[in-house]
Amino acid sequence: MTDILRRIEDIVAPTIVGMGFEVVRVAMSRGGGTLQIMIEPADGRPMDVEDCANVSRALSAVLDVEDPIPGAYTLEVSSPGIDRPLTREKDYVRWAGHIARVETLEPVEGKRRFKGMLLGLENGAVRLKLEDGKEALVPLSIVSRAKLELTDALLDEHRRAQEGAEQAH
Repeated sequence: MTDILRRIEDIVAPTIVGMGFEVVRVAMSRGGGTLQIMIEPADGRPMDVEDCANVSRALSAVLDVEDPIPGAYTLEVSSPGIDRPLTREKDYVRWAGHIARVETLEPVEGKRRFKGMLLGLENGAVRLKLEDGKEALVPLSIVSRAKLELTDALLDEHRRAQEGAEQAH
């Protein structure tokens, strides 16, 4: 994460947390025209479009005052979606048991791309059971991208969570 993205996260996080959400990721599009802030409800409930709109309005005001980005940009507030990125240590624990793709900044045992069953975190490394049955430990410090793979099991879990949220209302 670049210094500017870290600064933006420091600026927006208190507002996001205060509204009952957590920051999943702060990213800038390659051309620099779009600032993407990915959030999710802190209580685990499903997100809706209104949540994104409310947070977007609040963050627009905060970012207008702080003005961390030179020039014009578009603010995009979104939810992680089903095949979500894994950006925080707790994501690797929460989503253990699902298939993930992990890319690294430098090779680990000759590879930079891994796909397998996420087994969680172990001593600062992502533990995966690869498709060939072997296990891999990928240091979290060199993970450049990681995301869940869309599978029937992930869709089923998402569906159950949605149904549980509907019954709670």
